Amino acid sequence: MKPLDAMLAEPRRIEDSDLRQLFLDARTHNGWLDKPVPDAVLREIYEIAKFGPTSMNTQPMRLLFPRSSAAKQRLRPHLAPANVDKTMTAPVTAIVGYDLAFHDHLPSLFPHHPNAKGMFEGKLPLIETTAFRNGSLQGAYLIIAARALGLDCGPMSGFDNAGVDKAFFSGTRIQSNFICSIGYGDPASVFPRNPRLSFEEAGRWA
Repeated sequence: MKPLDAMLAEPRRIEDSDLRQLFLDARTHNGWLDKPVPDAVLREIYEIAKFGPTSMNTQPMRLLFPRSSAAKQRLRPHLAPANVDKTMTAPVTAIVGYDLAFHDHLPSLFPHHPNAKGMFEGKLPLIETTAFRNGSLQGAYLIIAARALGLDCGPMSGFDNAGVDKAFFSGTRIQSNFICSIGYGDPASVFPRNPRLSFEEAGRWA
């Protein structure tokens, strides 16, 4: 058996089958199999996603899962018409938000900086930019973590953010970013894959 140092120094490319599960074959789902997603699995998704990098370890993402029928009905009127059925029938829907008070946690999340919290206090544009950018990153980590555990996702932005914030985050400094349904997708619900930009169209060297 190789020494641990030697193993860690080796390239650690994941298997092609894993790449297919996470990205190449993974699709946005619009319909769901009748198979529940236990709370323990949702916790596991978060416990994986939280290790994705954020600037200064800010971790501004906040999650709300409208599990009950009453909570789903509170969400329903704020969805775009095309998103109602696929959201209401999903085993789980996560409202992915970001906390504008994230810096209150920095003394424990970023302890080696003597004034991490003070860097943000009273600087609303910096707070908003940092929270939205890093909360969006964490939302992407959430999708990848769910796919890694064998689930499918249906992320969407077709909803009334202000209405969702009033219905679910009133009295807090949390704002909604996007909604992501999570479950075991029905293959029949998948639309034909849209084109992607080539490297030449999206990237360059300078």
